[in-house]
Amino acid sequence: MHFHLFNSKIALEEHAPNGDMDLEQYVKSLVSQSSGLGKGAAELNGLIGDLAEMSSTQTSAFTSLAAEIDAMVQANRAICDVTKASHESVHRARQAVEQVGTAVAGVTDTLADVIAAANEITKIALQTRLVAFNAAVEAKRAGEAGRGFGVVADAVKDLAARVEQSSKMITNSITQLDVRIRDLSQDILSKETRRHGANQRDSFHAAVSEVEQGVDDIAATAQKNLDGCAGVIQTVRGLSSQVAGSANALQNARTETEDFLSLAETMIEMAVESGVRTGDTPYIEAAIDLAAEIGRVFEQGVRSGAIAAADLFAQKYRPITGTNPPAYLAPYSRFVDPVLPAMLEKVMAMSAKITFCIATDRKGYVPMNVAVYCKPYGADPVWNQANCRYHRFFDGRTEMAAIRHQGRFLLQTYRRDMGGGKFVVMKHLSAPILVDGTQWGAVRIGLQF
Repeated sequence: MHFHLFNSKIALEEHAPNGDMDLEQYVKSLVSQSSGLGKGAAELNGLIGDLAEMSSTQTSAFTSLAAEIDAMVQANRAICDVTKASHESVHRARQAVEQVGTAVAGVTDTLADVIAAANEITKIALQTRLVAFNAAVEAKRAGEAGRGFGVVADAVKDLAARVEQSSKMITNSITQLDVRIRDLSQDILSKETRRHGANQRDSFHAAVSEVEQGVDDIAATAQKNLDGCAGVIQTVRGLSSQVAGSANALQNARTETEDFLSLAETMIEMAVESGVRTGDTPYIEAAIDLAAEIGRVFEQGVRSGAIAAADLFAQKYRPITGTNPPAYLAPYSRFVDPVLPAMLEKVMAMSAKITFCIATDRKGYVPMNVAVYCKPYGADPVWNQANCRYHRFFDGRTEMAAIRHQGRFLLQTYRRDMGGGKFVVMKHLSAPILVDGTQWGAVRIGLQF
């Protein structure tokens, strides 16, 4: 998927300088146009990212759902196999009773096999109910598209409960049969058996018929489950494939918008580097000056012995107990924490358009912040997320691009998460902090449009 969002030749022809527009005005116009395009691209990129994440979640849910249905199919096949064996055991018991006078022991052994099979069916039915419950959960995760599968999973769970009930009934019936046969075994040696043996055999045959019917009912129920799951799993796999394809397409679209966003940012940077002053120039200069000031303070700290160079550049972080989101202390915290806030506050006071001003090391760790974002950590993680933005890592795409940039400054456009599902598109200015020629991190400034 390719999005041709920008045609440079047409844009240059439309905005090329003419007799009524000098070069400086042209550059300013170009910066303004690029800024607007960058804002739109950042918003589009964020929306595509949200959709891609949703598609990825649905793909995962469908994959899990297909696995659960597969498990249900296997469980029901196992029930079918066990019921077949049970049916054969009951048939052997019926044959054995014809020779009850000499083969009572064989009958009781055969019935023991049936009881074991019924117990196995009960176990499988319990497993099937658990698998069906998991499938229902995965169907809910899949959203609207999985609602129909949730109904199927609930139906399978109900059928499994019926299988379990039937198998318990079989166990109970066979237990009673076992008692009858043992009694019959004792009576066979008596004369009374000769007179009443026919009635007892009839009673036995009736009981065996009940067991056979129960086994047949279980087999029919399991087969119904199999038939239902077979069609559902094909549909689920098809939908899973479609959702995965959509997720890939969205990821490609996101890459395209990121490329376009980078192009717009590069055009703005080139325009500013040309020496033409724009509305962003004062903030760019402030970022560069602040980075230089922080670098000088750090250099003085190393030279005076207030902080060892190894500690200043160390990237080992110690968790602060009881903080949520997690907060950390760095080896340089005792030196950096006291000196940073005053320098950051000075830039924050420049304009109400500045929403944040921080210094971050190469890992995205922010040691200290301005006072408004340096509240003591509390018990509410949502409140902490908004008010305790220090001693934490901020290492997203925009943040790490700022840290890795080797030029004098970088102006980016990004969509900032304000919490509660709210986002706002902002400009992000950064400049590298150098300490004796080695990059320690970067200054980052957030600007409203």
